[in-house]
Amino acid sequence: MNKAVWMGTLALFFAAPVSAAPPTMPANPAAGSADWWKRSVIYEIYPRSFADSNNDGIGDIKGIAGNLEYMADLGVEAVWMTPLFPSAQAVFGYDVSDYDAVDPQFGTVGDVDALIAKGKAQGVKLILDFVINHSSDKHDWFKQSRASRDNPYRDFYIWRDPKPDGSPPNNWTSLFGGPAWEKDAKTGQYYYHFFYPQQPDLNWRNPKVEKAMFDAAEWWLKRGVYGYRLDAVGTMFERADLKDNPAAPGTDPYGLPQQQRLYNTEQPEIHPALQRLRQQVIDRYPGRVLIGETYVATAPELTRFYGAHNDELQMPMFLSLIGTPLTANALRPRIEAVEPNPAGGWPTFALSNHDQPRAASRYARPAGTSSDDMAKMIGTLLLTLRGTPILYYGEELGMVNNDPKRIEDVQDIIGKKGWPKEKGRDGERTPMQWDASANAGFNSGAKPWLPVAPDYKTRNVATEKVDPNSVLSLYRSLIAERRTNPALAGDMAMVDRGNAQVLAYVRAGGGKRLLTLLNFSGTAADMPLARVGGGRTGRILTQNRARIDGATIRLDPLGLMVVELL
Repeated sequence: MNKAVWMGTLALFFAAPVSAAPPTMPANPAAGSADWWKRSVIYEIYPRSFADSNNDGIGDIKGIAGNLEYMADLGVEAVWMTPLFPSAQAVFGYDVSDYDAVDPQFGTVGDVDALIAKGKAQGVKLILDFVINHSSDKHDWFKQSRASRDNPYRDFYIWRDPKPDGSPPNNWTSLFGGPAWEKDAKTGQYYYHFFYPQQPDLNWRNPKVEKAMFDAAEWWLKRGVYGYRLDAVGTMFERADLKDNPAAPGTDPYGLPQQQRLYNTEQPEIHPALQRLRQQVIDRYPGRVLIGETYVATAPELTRFYGAHNDELQMPMFLSLIGTPLTANALRPRIEAVEPNPAGGWPTFALSNHDQPRAASRYARPAGTSSDDMAKMIGTLLLTLRGTPILYYGEELGMVNNDPKRIEDVQDIIGKKGWPKEKGRDGERTPMQWDASANAGFNSGAKPWLPVAPDYKTRNVATEKVDPNSVLSLYRSLIAERRTNPALAGDMAMVDRGNAQVLAYVRAGGGKRLLTLLNFSGTAADMPLARVGGGRTGRILTQNRARIDGATIRLDPLGLMVVELL
């Protein structure tokens, strides 16, 4: 190549917006395979907040169906929806009163059927949130259970006599404050609830409960649902003798003595039950998948949820990554602990969800950087690790929290109970920002159930999809690479492991190698290529606050680069 051509190519290389969104999303080569989820991106939707088709202020199923093209264009292969079942809405759907129906505020079973059919045409599968640990206290099972001590449904839940002094059966506390026992005046016994009193725990030791829940899961699979995200799966069983939990230092957010929940979480009976769910229900429908809400502290604890023969959850989420400090030294061992997984299980990562402040605003940022810079860091990490990323709606736009300012504005029961120290989860559940029109395009005028974030006029789908340097364009670009670049279907290895500033790893497969560099620190970092994989650099897949200078890659604070190694 002569000098003029070489210089022209170099100028084009550095001038072109490397995060520019491709005109169309390439096909997923694994779309029809049994383990399609290994090459996929899964997208969590909070139905109340995604799109409101009937202008009543609450998002609904038709609103989701009307935006499937957006998700297909983003490169999403499956949508996980938080609960859409009938509910008293004490906990916004996580108090289910009927597992075989749809809450009227969201639509009908027919609307779900239509969503599944449209999703099939668009290449977007539907995954439901299955609340496996508890029901609503308004469920017919519980209504019958509390009617009398000899009711046939009494043993569907966990009832116990009080202690001689009338106090609860043991010292267990609810995750959300107060004793984990509620006394029923009519029958004189207490029932157990790990969460709120409106969410009585199901008694999974009763075979009739297991059958009823398995039947409910199969009812939706027959309609074309592609699997479930199992809510609070680690709380399905409690120690049978109800032994007191040991004390822990300090008090909980509600003022009660802290305790180690050794005897009402992560009990060994969980795993045989999950194996039966896989064998008797899920595996009878090819390509169906179980995702687990698995808040565990260590990789060995996570590994148990795969099963000794990969016969439990295909995708237990390593959610403790959410609480890991966003530094190279903290992230590196956490990621390496599940890569490769000792059981051969497939890693699954998420850094935002409906219960956690949005990642773009949750982490402290170095001076001179923006929430968009943080959002790009988060997106690049999730989309270049080996494993399946689960994105939270609006994460691809860099949406930030919009927390309530007054207790009068709080919707979430946690915020109402814990204000002002605990503001609840409303801030991460605000409406999706579609465009710069009223209510961000969520609906056409009715007041949304939560206020739209004030940045919606500039941070929205319509604006970002035409901006090659937007957060959305970076996400689309990397998702397209996941579908076409064999390196992102290959192995992963950390490099420059002693670097306290920069997380660096190489993905390799199909004769390709990609280097990801993420400077989480507040100071600039120089990365000599000789230290992170050698060779020469080729095409830059994406970059932000970074540049190549000869044989060195220079990264500003929150600087990132994903580049081919030749």
